[in-house]
Amino acid sequence: MKMSGQDSLGTKRTLDVGGKSYTYFSIPEAEKTLGDLSRLPVSLKVLLENILRYEDGRTYKVDDAKAMAEWLLKASSTREVPFRPARILMQDFTGVPAVVDLAAMRDGILKLGGNPDKVNPLIPVDLVIDHSVQVDISGTADSLEKNVDIEFERNSERYTFLRWGQGSFDNFGVVPPGTGICHQVNLEYISQNTWTAEADGETFAYPDTLYGTDSHTTMVNGLGVLGWGVGGIEAEAAMLGQPIAMLIPDVIGFRITGKLNEGVTATDLVLTVTQMLRKKGVVGKFVEFFGPGLDHMPLADRATIANMAPEYGATCGFFPLDKLAVDYMRLTGRTDQAIALAEAYTKAQGLWRDTSTPDPVFTDTLELDLSTVEPSIAGPKRPQDRVSLKNASSAFKTELTKSLGVPANDVSTTAKVGDRNYTITHGDVVIAAITSCTNTSNPYVLVAAGLVARKARALGLTPRPWVKTSLAPGSQVVTEYLDKSGLSADLDALGFQTVGYGCTTCIGNSGPLDDDIVDAIESNKLVAVSVLSGNRNFEGRVHPNVRANYLASPPLVVAYSLLGTMNEDITTAALGTSKDGQPVYLKDIWPTAAEINGIVGSTLSREMFQSRYSDVFKGPRQWQEIEVEAGSKTYGWNDSSTYVRNPPYFDGITMTPKPVTDVTGARILALLGDSITTDHISPAGSIKKSSPAGEYLMQYQVQQKDFNSYGARRGNHEVMMRGTFANIRIKNEMAPGTEGGVTTHYPSGKVMPIYDAAMLYKAEATPLVVFGGKEYGTGSSRDWAAKGTMLLGVKAVITESFERIHRSNLVGMGVLPLTFKDGMDRKSLGLTGQETLDLLGLEELSPRMDVTLVIHRLDGSKDEVKLLCRVDTLDEVAYYQHGGILHYVLREMAKAA
Repeated sequence: MKMSGQDSLGTKRTLDVGGKSYTYFSIPEAEKTLGDLSRLPVSLKVLLENILRYEDGRTYKVDDAKAMAEWLLKASSTREVPFRPARILMQDFTGVPAVVDLAAMRDGILKLGGNPDKVNPLIPVDLVIDHSVQVDISGTADSLEKNVDIEFERNSERYTFLRWGQGSFDNFGVVPPGTGICHQVNLEYISQNTWTAEADGETFAYPDTLYGTDSHTTMVNGLGVLGWGVGGIEAEAAMLGQPIAMLIPDVIGFRITGKLNEGVTATDLVLTVTQMLRKKGVVGKFVEFFGPGLDHMPLADRATIANMAPEYGATCGFFPLDKLAVDYMRLTGRTDQAIALAEAYTKAQGLWRDTSTPDPVFTDTLELDLSTVEPSIAGPKRPQDRVSLKNASSAFKTELTKSLGVPANDVSTTAKVGDRNYTITHGDVVIAAITSCTNTSNPYVLVAAGLVARKARALGLTPRPWVKTSLAPGSQVVTEYLDKSGLSADLDALGFQTVGYGCTTCIGNSGPLDDDIVDAIESNKLVAVSVLSGNRNFEGRVHPNVRANYLASPPLVVAYSLLGTMNEDITTAALGTSKDGQPVYLKDIWPTAAEINGIVGSTLSREMFQSRYSDVFKGPRQWQEIEVEAGSKTYGWNDSSTYVRNPPYFDGITMTPKPVTDVTGARILALLGDSITTDHISPAGSIKKSSPAGEYLMQYQVQQKDFNSYGARRGNHEVMMRGTFANIRIKNEMAPGTEGGVTTHYPSGKVMPIYDAAMLYKAEATPLVVFGGKEYGTGSSRDWAAKGTMLLGVKAVITESFERIHRSNLVGMGVLPLTFKDGMDRKSLGLTGQETLDLLGLEELSPRMDVTLVIHRLDGSKDEVKLLCRVDTLDEVAYYQHGGILHYVLREMAKAA
């Protein structure tokens, strides 16, 4: 890929570091034309450099650079600018369908008379396989070994396909299963802060920036690397050379002061930050952290905060590079040259932070004194619903009869568990999982968990027998320092054996509960609880039989496994009885900061990271033994595969797209409420036998035990379209009194699965519309939430507001996102689902135009209302007119062939 444009502003310079010369595009030189930029937020300076480097008078213009400088006048802008990241990061749930799309594009370009060699990533792409391991086995010494064996058996088709992709596509690397969570591998190994590339005989240096096909890509913002989650659709366009237009964002400054008190963890901090920023309202905005509190905030804590940007709704949560970040680069094994370049480059560009750095100009600010943070958990359904630990039990009891829907007369229901000698009731913890990149990147909270286990073990405490315990480290380095400190043995003794290196419970890969536990829950309609050190706790996500889910620090996960219930106040209740018959309380086993810091300081070393990442692409024996056809430019699709199928996106494609027309005679497929997440739209967890997806798999003789998850089958559009809107907790107002992916088909009036209704409408050539409330599409950057919507025949989604990534993904799949105006919503329009709809004015589509919605009611009357078209940019208009971004890119590639 070309590294630079025409440089109209004359900013091209050289930087000598360690005896090597680097070409770069100087922001201080740009100031001679643009004016003083010293107080432009660092995150926006990174966007400005991107414009300076690629400026070509066409896609990237000098006026774009001027617009970045003019942002300082109002600390806001309505201008859009192009952005092209340095690289792409994927995990396998989102990566497999992206590689499927690339393989399908190679077939598609042949249909257009083009060359399949044109379909290649033009920038580096790293895919880390981390989302496929499940907690099938836990609490035993061989849990890891058995889970890995099951993982490879279960996912052999997917892994064979990825091995083919690794050998067939340029600029595409695969980090095999069992290495770690993609965000932690990214933070500890892949990211360099300052990226380099060879082109035209020069070595270019520029900010390390990325798109990731996982919303928690933002974790690397803690290292001064600007990146955020996008759908696989946007990522594919970027890797194929398409800049993505974006509005210059508002930047919210978050000032940090003070220090955390004794006993308060990074998890408590991040839950507090999440709650504050959700309340502030930062959707679609950058958040940049500054202030004296950063002078002592460990990089691991910064990464924990940055990781949660999707939970507080921001595009990113950015920390500029400083001495502590450089120290982290050294600890994690970056080369001396990479470290020296990062420091020299960021200082030369005004991207460095230290005590003398002036506070940037921000759109708005808020402030947190770290000394005010208190121990907390968040739940039972959303990560922003923080509650102080001391109030957690009482808050749960309130939620039990409110949002969790248990009648007041039933709150004391108990259930016998098989022939065991115990019962369970509402609020009992059945899953305690140390999981997810959010916390397992942070050695301080992992060591704290180990110390809680050590102290509990010494006193003779064990988890309650109904609790399923697990530990899924974010990288193999975690095991290294836990082993070296002896804490692994203590965690093992309490059932927290390592079950795998990947995203497990947080993504819904929590594995099965004991059959007797499930029977007790289902027979008595109990609200069971999970406590996990993850970042997501949406309904139906962790486990289908667990309705209340709480995010907590790793040491609290261990503590809750001992207490075994949310019905008691963990700060005052006895967690158990010691070997000498004395009650043991949380304060008795909670470690001090000095204990934690002592172990981290004495065990964590540069050599650990260098050793564990020395051969990161090699993988375990099972990966090395996978055989693939070498040298094949197109993939040999297997029509009987239930994991990898050739999607129908390019069926019948021609060089000229069909003209955009109005939508007429549409039916409503679903009327949905507020906070519909991408989990609701396209679940990642288990597949029910009675669901359309389960019935499809059984037609292919797949037994229920081998169903795997929706996330693992994202390479098969037949499964995924059947799973669209199939979350077990979704509520469709068109089918009142029901829960799960059902709707009422009209005019028949029959209640049926959403997929079945969509296929009936498709057979009649009836277009479909979905309605939603506020914050539609929150959660993971899940492109299948848009792909599945499109494949069901949905032409438009009409809501009160969208989450950023999902709105973009809908456009990228040729689905029209529309929002209500003037306080209107689906309820004020009195929609029942029996109406037919027209959407008029689409022939002359332009960014953010008004679209007319005509509602034809059952009594023959009709209403006309104006909606806002959320196709936001001219590039998005082009994508929509071509039927989606992949169609647009494919036609452009075929032209250039």
